[in-house]
Amino acid sequence: MRSLRPPILPVLALLAAAAVSAAQTPDKNLKDGLAAISPDEAYNIVKTLARPEYAGRLTGHPGYTAAAQWAAKKLAAWGLKPVSGKDGYLQPYASPYTIVDKAEMTILLPEGPADPAKVPAYKEMKLVPEKDFLPLLYSDSGDRTAGAVFAGWGISAPELGYDDYAGLDVKEKFVLCFRGTPDRDPRYQIFDEHRTRMKTALDKGAAGIVYIYEEIASNPNGDFLPNFLPAMISEKVMDAVLRDAGASTADLKKSLLTWKRPLSFPLRARIRLAVASRHFPQAVGYNVVGYVEGSDPKLRRECVVIGGHFDHTGAHLGLLFPGADDNASGCATSMEAGKAFAALARKPKRSIVIALFGGEELGLQGSTWFVDHLPGPFDRIDGMLNFDMTGEGDGLWGAASADPAAFRTAIEEAGAAAGILRGLGTIQSVGVRGSDFAPFFLKGLPAASFGSNGPHLAYHQTGDTIYRINPDIMADAARMAFLAAFAWADR
Repeated sequence: MRSLRPPILPVLALLAAAAVSAAQTPDKNLKDGLAAISPDEAYNIVKTLARPEYAGRLTGHPGYTAAAQWAAKKLAAWGLKPVSGKDGYLQPYASPYTIVDKAEMTILLPEGPADPAKVPAYKEMKLVPEKDFLPLLYSDSGDRTAGAVFAGWGISAPELGYDDYAGLDVKEKFVLCFRGTPDRDPRYQIFDEHRTRMKTALDKGAAGIVYIYEEIASNPNGDFLPNFLPAMISEKVMDAVLRDAGASTADLKKSLLTWKRPLSFPLRARIRLAVASRHFPQAVGYNVVGYVEGSDPKLRRECVVIGGHFDHTGAHLGLLFPGADDNASGCATSMEAGKAFAALARKPKRSIVIALFGGEELGLQGSTWFVDHLPGPFDRIDGMLNFDMTGEGDGLWGAASADPAAFRTAIEEAGAAAGILRGLGTIQSVGVRGSDFAPFFLKGLPAASFGSNGPHLAYHQTGDTIYRINPDIMADAARMAFLAAFAWADR
């Protein structure tokens, strides 16, 4: 994919791209907006949102709500309008969540060859949280020691001619599996969702499910299932489990991908998993939403949305997952763009909405709610620009709807003007790992999503801190968002 970045020049010298065409005469109005965007302020927004008092911004948690109230005050101070007379800048919706207070995991590795005449002996391998394992952050409380089985991808889809559970006894055992599917057939998509995979294992009587991941990362995206203990272990731990069988994690994964057939078998190792958690089924989450009203009396009830997810994965086991890059950075980018619009003397014809969504880490909850419950000031959404993890690196990659062509052109010209966009792909589908553009795209609305070129080394880990963040890339991304959204909203 070719780079769209021009030679490096001062931003204000590139304002010819301002509204619709890169050949336009520079617009003082837009210069005023661009001047309002501050790298230092973007950095301080991220620094604030990553503070311990906001407890990793797990949607529904009091820490998240406090952070949302803080962001709402920032939007108000800049002059953006609230979307609700009752709730102000906060759009509430139901958002159950779980806090894991403690967790321990031990692998009981068999010593010596199997001998039916002898009582099996085991060696304990105690796992370290975040390094070797984590519970999935919707686990029930419990303390179980049980046998284990390997079940490929953990998929039971006999209607597709594929079943990792066929002939496998999983009752009261831990099911170990990879995340993924046998091939890219879109019919497997629903089976790759955490909720589907967990329910399948529970329905078949499993004590819990244990994902095998290359790297441990916190994950709250699933349903709380009573008496069910989901977790993840590293590939290094799985290699220890497989050692007595003369196999490795890499061998299993290669075989599954090569032959595209189930490869399931009982394991000699046993697992002890102990979790102490608290579930909050009545919790309320919030989108933080403010807007700049459009200048055209007929078009102002249409809106262009700039946003990204406000939430992260919380604080669990005494560990804080601060979510600086993911996604305080995207929020800072979106908020700075909103500040730029508020500073304009002449607003675009359509309204500009800044939406910081809750519940993305829980399954795109907030953005789905927003699309299905459009706030009162608006009749329709005219386009959406999503920013997810824009804090690390020195450039942005993005993808946009194939149509309309003018929407993509507005983005490309804005990206060139800001000197930040490295390439713009085309959104073909949303899959099961989509970001907050997905509910908009699925409604047939023009949508685009952007993330920085990283390297995003501490994804969903305690190391996602302010110290990895580049202020300038967030400011450049905000300039691109501002110019693209103005061009599209003012047509």
